[in-house]
Amino acid sequence: MTNSPDLRPPPKKRPLCLCLGVAVAVIIGVGLLLLILALTVFKPKRPITTVNDISLADLDFSVDIAKLRVFFNVSLDAAVTVKNPNRVGFQYSDSIAFLRYRGNDVGQVPIPAGEIGARDTRNLNLTLTVMADRLLSDSNFYSDVISGVVYLQTLIRLPGKVRVLFSVHVVSVATCDLEIHLSTRSLVNQTCHYKTKL
Repeated sequence: MTNSPDLRPPPKKRPLCLCLGVAVAVIIGVGLLLLILALTVFKPKRPITTVNDISLADLDFSVDIAKLRVFFNVSLDAAVTVKNPNRVGFQYSDSIAFLRYRGNDVGQVPIPAGEIGARDTRNLNLTLTVMADRLLSDSNFYSDVISGVVYLQTLIRLPGKVRVLFSVHVVSVATCDLEIHLSTRSLVNQTCHYKTKL
């Protein structure tokens, strides 16, 4: 009878291997759980920017035919809502809301940085005023004033980030095309478009 060597590890190493195996399994399990949560429950969603209302706060204009001059001043109040559908906060950085005429910026108002909590909504009340010198330098403006209708556009761009396990950069954009009738001094038409980029 030959003595065959015992190939099993000594009894003291067996509990150590078992503990290491359990620890690795727990780490893998927790990692998988975090990954599943990040891809389902905590998946970054797009913040929703909505322009609820735009109204004329002030409209002054006059035409001096003898001197071929137009005096034009307009201020718009915009009520904007930003909704964060995420289960974590949305931090947005400093931004600017623009008032445009035929693609050129003719007014602006700063939007200070802030944070919107998880599943929360923030209201932004903005007042946009035309910088008359920028508007009067456009030759198309005179023909629009004579026709009695001025077309303006608002542009609100809100860049920010949502942080789940990592930061996801988001840009929410709202544009509104506005039609101002000078004879009635009223905002007649307002069409808004929304876009969010993840």
